[in-house]
Amino acid sequence: MVDVDAVAAELYGLRPEEFTAARDARAATARKAGQRAEAKRIAALHKPTRAVWAANRLARADADRARHLLEIGQGLREAHRTLSGEDLRKLSHQQHVVIAAMAGEARRLAGEAGKGLSTGVQREVEQILRGVLADPDAAEAWARGVLEKAPPQAVGFAEVAPAPGTEPRPQQHEPEPRPEQEPKPDPEPKPDPEPKPDPEPEADTREAERTRREAALAEEALARAETERAQARTGLGALDEEIGRLEERLERARAERERLAAVAQDADRRHREAEREAKAARAAARKARPR
Repeated sequence: MVDVDAVAAELYGLRPEEFTAARDARAATARKAGQRAEAKRIAALHKPTRAVWAANRLARADADRARHLLEIGQGLREAHRTLSGEDLRKLSHQQHVVIAAMAGEARRLAGEAGKGLSTGVQREVEQILRGVLADPDAAEAWARGVLEKAPPQAVGFAEVAPAPGTEPRPQQHEPEPRPEQEPKPDPEPKPDPEPKPDPEPEADTREAERTRREAALAEEALARAETERAQARTGLGALDEEIGRLEERLERARAERERLAAVAQDADRRHREAEREAKAARAAARKARPR
């Protein structure tokens, strides 16, 4: 009996270039065993991109850290559900710190496996981890190291509806007393004014809810801006490192050029000397010919 989950766990532990051949072989084995449904499920597994492979490898290498990241995601969803701005701010900062560290670790692990990650692919890993935080299904697959493809890019937790009854009631202000005035006699009786409709009792509450929700979304926007700023700084740091490596290579290339220039100069000198010697030898040979 073919265990599709076990096969998936095995396949997503392979390098991306090894995936397709191994998947097709496992599907063929299931078909030969008469397990057509299992074979179809195995054949439908997606080959992971380099970034997805690195993210899966990260989850497999450190289950505790993966679980910690998922706990942050659960806390963020809960904070959004209750529109807790303070919790959103703290958890968003914690999310950035953990994701940046984990993406760096993913790059190191990929390098150990002989598959270095470029700065662009490392940023893709960060996007995958943010998507995992907002998508419980993707989070479950990633935690087992069998994420098939990158989840949709996360733009916050706007799809999480606030829990009913979590909005604070607005402050009630007592109306200021109006001074009593003596009615002035009218020469003619006036008709009673039309009664004004009572304001909707929930209007103020809805306005407070809207304001609180906008504040929570603003906190998320701030957190995203902080993450983007940190990503830009990480990218700049990576570029500075790359520039440093290129400058070292350039320095070595210049030193090698100077060495080769000296070798070429010495070869030119020896060539000139050899030409003079050959010319002298030819002249001597002509003189030595019998007349």
